[in-house]
Amino acid sequence: MARFIVGYAQGNKAMKDLADSTLKATGLPVGVLFSTLGRTAARALETKMVADHAEAWIGELVANIKAGDTRTWTRCDVPKEGRGRGMTEVPRGALGHWLNIENKVISNYQAVVPSTWNCSPRDKKGARGPYEEALIGVKLAKVDQPLEILRTIHSFDPCMACAVHIIDPNAKEVKKFRIS
Repeated sequence: MARFIVGYAQGNKAMKDLADSTLKATGLPVGVLFSTLGRTAARALETKMVADHAEAWIGELVANIKAGDTRTWTRCDVPKEGRGRGMTEVPRGALGHWLNIENKVISNYQAVVPSTWNCSPRDKKGARGPYEEALIGVKLAKVDQPLEILRTIHSFDPCMACAVHIIDPNAKEVKKFRIS
């Protein structure tokens, strides 16, 4: 989602062509990419990009297997002591893993998953997290059934239970809404 917008802004030909053709077909401006609709469309457009490459990737896999390369993992010796980290981009956003090894045993492991970044609260400087920022200015058709809030949060594809809880800071109570 965000990477699609970044790719578009950087002029990635495949991303730009897909986004421009979608915007033209719908008659929508580029600014819509920074919205609930834009995040949802980016997921669909990325799916198309994967589908466009799938046949070639399967061909590479088949060629490797025919050449005798059937490895699915690489054996490694666990060091007595060590630290490691790995970061990558996955469908929901940035993913990071960190671990420490002591006496050949993992002594500390931490993962920061995309929803952790996307669901983050305001930082120490008061900057809003992505969810809060996305909800600014969202108009509700029915205040007692805030479907627009659900759509906006779901456009980030959160990996958590499909529920939205809103806390009233004055009453200190959780507001629950049933969307039917």
